[in-house]
Amino acid sequence: MDKRWKKLGEILVNYSTRVQRGEKVMIAMIEPETWPLAHAVYEAVVKAGGYPQIQLKSETLRRCFLEYGTAEQISWVPEIEMYGMEWADVYIGLRGAHNLFELQDIPADKLASNQNAMGVVSTARWEKTRWCLIRVPNESFAQQAETSYESLLDMFFNSCFIDWKTELPKWEKWCRRLENSRNVRITGKNTDLSFSIEGRKWMSFAGTNNFPDGEIATAPITSTINGTIWFENPGVLGGRLMNDLRLTWKDGVLTEASSSTEQEFLTSIVSKDAGSSLIGEFAIGTNFSIDRFCNDILLDEKIGGTIHIALGRAYPECGGLNKSAIHWDIVKDIRREGAVYVDDKVIVEGGKIYL
Repeated sequence: MDKRWKKLGEILVNYSTRVQRGEKVMIAMIEPETWPLAHAVYEAVVKAGGYPQIQLKSETLRRCFLEYGTAEQISWVPEIEMYGMEWADVYIGLRGAHNLFELQDIPADKLASNQNAMGVVSTARWEKTRWCLIRVPNESFAQQAETSYESLLDMFFNSCFIDWKTELPKWEKWCRRLENSRNVRITGKNTDLSFSIEGRKWMSFAGTNNFPDGEIATAPITSTINGTIWFENPGVLGGRLMNDLRLTWKDGVLTEASSSTEQEFLTSIVSKDAGSSLIGEFAIGTNFSIDRFCNDILLDEKIGGTIHIALGRAYPECGGLNKSAIHWDIVKDIRREGAVYVDDKVIVEGGKIYL
């Protein structure tokens, strides 16, 4: 086994989720390819005095469920998964990359209904456990990222093994500088979007909920969202790529949600519940060790100098009030064109952060 997996497993257990003696830990393997890291995490949990439990899931099995299941089955919220969130003190989700297009030909209404059901489980995870999600690269993921497996793995580990003791205080300082801000404006190609963040808090994310990590985030006041945002890279959700994605709001009401692909699926997602058409999160990527887009949100949203919004559920820790079964992060790359203004001052432009 590559020794870097063992090092990462120890970080996830001892730093990210802080497993204590006697605690119960759910380790979710999504695809068998996650085994090297699952083994490393399992060993680290045992050494920490915890009680590990392995859960195996697969997008291939999910495809079978969606292809042959009835509407009632597809909207089912699995009791065993909900119980797992009640049972576990800690949840570590190891998300493998088997085939990005596994669910490509599943009807949009089926996929959206199942996404909603799984959203109930993820909400329980947010509320009841200390959790961390990590993308586990493999050769399929390297193809998705259009690079070699060795190059991808090196970038992945470099982005995981940054000096967290140095970076976290810096990101927290940026959050403090933004704490009493009132307004945000995002500009760029086909983009001019603004909203208020008055009274909201900023949070730094440094490896406690995602790995690799690196972002600072807040929650917009949803009634103040105005303007349009267009995305250079596809919005990815449930194995669907929404190209040329454009979203427009007027006084907090979504008036346009369009894409050149998967329009039916997009429409079903933003109309799923009262909060799914609103921005629950605005964030700035701060991990400059991630240097390429991979069509995977767990990595792409961390790219230093980019920004992203999330439709749906807000972080209550930021003061966000928006509730939804979904939390869909979508990245906008403003490194070549565009900027972020806070109270009329540039804070992100040209791939650099000015805080």
